[in-house]
Amino acid sequence: MIKSIINAENTAEADVVIVSAPYEKTASSHKGTAAGPAKVVDMLENQIEFFDRKFKKEVIDFVKTAHVQLDVQNLPPEDNLKTIRENCEKLVAQNKFVFLLGGEHSVSIGLFQALAKKYSPKDVTILQIDAHCDLRRDDSDYNEKPSNLAHSTVMRHASELGYNLAQVGIRSFSTDEYNYFNDPKNNVTVFEWNKDAVPVEKIIESIKTKYLYITIDVDGFDPAYMPGTGTPVPGGLSWYYGVDLIERAIAKSELISADIVEVSPQKETVITEYSAAQLAYTIIANKFSKKLN
Repeated sequence: MIKSIINAENTAEADVVIVSAPYEKTASSHKGTAAGPAKVVDMLENQIEFFDRKFKKEVIDFVKTAHVQLDVQNLPPEDNLKTIRENCEKLVAQNKFVFLLGGEHSVSIGLFQALAKKYSPKDVTILQIDAHCDLRRDDSDYNEKPSNLAHSTVMRHASELGYNLAQVGIRSFSTDEYNYFNDPKNNVTVFEWNKDAVPVEKIIESIKTKYLYITIDVDGFDPAYMPGTGTPVPGGLSWYYGVDLIERAIAKSELISADIVEVSPQKETVITEYSAAQLAYTIIANKFSKKLN
């Protein structure tokens, strides 16, 4: 029998529920992220190896995973947010580990809101791998029809909900964002990315909460590893640095949910969606490591 990562017939029997939200209405550069979730799921199903080198086991033999596809492509931002939030609220209430796949980064807002009904945001650190802070109040500085639900506002929403933010890989931000993250009351720790990488230990030490959420905008990685994204920026995390950071963060705090966003598939290569799928599988393996040991 051919194995599949999507190995649960329904969400009720699943440990993990992958939620695909192919949304890109507020994308500010080129379009394409709406195709991201389907490509990542295809890589999960048909390309990556199920044998995990760290745990020396096939994760799918121990972890049940279901998949939910949301129909959000044509919705206005407010309705997209509502759809994602309501679907995620149901899954969170059932104690499912929700793994959200975007689409643009704005899809994460609905999951942040859903989780805030179960966990106090002050007890959660969002570890964000990203080239951008995404701390704008709205996108009025580059959009003639501004929205406060644009992809560039996602972490502002998280901060205002009360989450603690640790932003890693940052190498592009506005004046307003700079002022926002330098105000201590906002609980935002920014690790800017230059030619010398920040020691992983320093980032791990900044995570002081019981609970952890991981959000990965693929442009946080060096474009050599993740070229297919809407707003690429030179530089960024190397592959093994990112994997090490993720694994050590999960080992320190209880991971309650995760997302990977901004995959914009390219015609000439599948490296971005493949890498995103591998990261998703790695996160799931480390989240459920007790089942593997």
